[in-house]
Amino acid sequence: MTYRVTAGFNRRGFLKSTALGALAATLPFGGAQAAPKRGGHLRVGKAHGETTDTLDPGTWGSGFDTPLSFAIHGHLTEVAPDGTLAAELAESWEATPDAKTWRLKIRKGVSFHSGKPLTVEDVIQSINHHRGEDSTSVIGPLVKPIVDVRAEGDDTVVVDLDAGNADFPFTLTDYHMAILPATADGIDWRSGDGCGSYVLKSFKPGVSVELARNPNHWRDNVAWFDTIEMIVLFDQNARTTALTSGDVHAIDRLDLKTVGLMARQPDINISSIAGTQHYTFAMSSNQAPFDNNHVRQALKYAVNREELVEKILFGYGSLGNDVPIGQGQRYFNTELEQRPYDPDKAKWHLKQAGLDSVSVTLSAADAAYTGAVDAAVLYQNSAKAAGIDIKVIREANDGYWADVWRKKPFTTVYWGGRPVEDQMFSTAYACGGAWNDTFFCNDRFEELMIAARAELNNDTRRSMYFEMQQILRDDGGAVIPMFANYVFGTSNKIGLPETMGSNWDMDGERWAERWWFA
Repeated sequence: MTYRVTAGFNRRGFLKSTALGALAATLPFGGAQAAPKRGGHLRVGKAHGETTDTLDPGTWGSGFDTPLSFAIHGHLTEVAPDGTLAAELAESWEATPDAKTWRLKIRKGVSFHSGKPLTVEDVIQSINHHRGEDSTSVIGPLVKPIVDVRAEGDDTVVVDLDAGNADFPFTLTDYHMAILPATADGIDWRSGDGCGSYVLKSFKPGVSVELARNPNHWRDNVAWFDTIEMIVLFDQNARTTALTSGDVHAIDRLDLKTVGLMARQPDINISSIAGTQHYTFAMSSNQAPFDNNHVRQALKYAVNREELVEKILFGYGSLGNDVPIGQGQRYFNTELEQRPYDPDKAKWHLKQAGLDSVSVTLSAADAAYTGAVDAAVLYQNSAKAAGIDIKVIREANDGYWADVWRKKPFTTVYWGGRPVEDQMFSTAYACGGAWNDTFFCNDRFEELMIAARAELNNDTRRSMYFEMQQILRDDGGAVIPMFANYVFGTSNKIGLPETMGSNWDMDGERWAERWWFA
């Protein structure tokens, strides 16, 4: 059995950075391991994917879209396995002293799968795809600070921001920020043409994708498999059986109740990696009774976090404190007292809301995360002591993200987290954001988010992020009871790098590039 734990992010200063040393950080093997070799057909089973999926990067939102994006598309920057920032299609970048204007030098010699050379116009249009009033992209809030994107010569893209953002290059690592071919009126996303290390051969939404190695990719130290098939396997038993029988070589979201038994099998490796992934119960704070903060506070005190970590994560995780920032992140608020399970305090908050009891409906599906329905039932039981009646509704897995999440007022949710604080806050908590699943709006939080993004003094910035976490803990609509390790299984036929990414599941969802057949 292979058991790995990687925690935290070590971020370097990067107001001016180059690719020197960055690519070395992404090498998929250390000196003690055998070098990867090319060849073979990889089959991966994923607990994600819906029939409503598209190839439009502005619509992506699951653990099926993320590895697909990283496989078939290039991105300007990437998060290396050790959490640092690495160069990809942008071979270098530099900012003005106020971090409001960024110049990105675009790599030469890169072509799309169709043979079209990568140009600065492709980069500009790919960024603009997510901008503007007409854009329907889910990362609109993430790119909202961009006021202009323009070319400077034939190899440089200049991005002007409405305020300084020291973390801007990290924003470009987001899987939605794929670089696609430019067209007369935007980008070509329908064909699946990309400049990634794999070529899309087949796309069946909610079923599977088939990929083949790109023989003309600009890098020769990635993409070791000849072909890849990624299959949607929502059902936990089907996914587990597929791995144990050898029908697939890797699966995500192991059943933590039986992971110990799986680990006994000599032909299966188990990896457990701590990162920013967290599980939430999202309340729509713009709907009654969740529009009353005392009700939200009562629900936060009514969840037994220790029980969830023990019975849902089986120890493969840690307590959450209703903030979406992981303990290993740079600006994690170390001063916040851990919120306990306290039914009496929950009752007190209900009384402040003028209530003796309250009844709410919680929508749950294991599409959110393995064990989400069980977690909802445990929450239901712990809340009874506080006079809170939680009615658990088991929703269908297929269509959960399209038909339930953000549509129903109280839902189970997973978040992979983000490598930097601003990216997490901008994506999930910006007022009016497409992925603001708690419909949270707080003037002070918005003010701090803009100010912290531009603040270059580290101590001042830390105090701002500390306050933002305090606001979310005490006013936000997300109950965040636990941070979950990424626990996945692989066949012992798969070679794994010594250090694996913790910014997303399964090696930062860069497994298509980084793994190989041993």
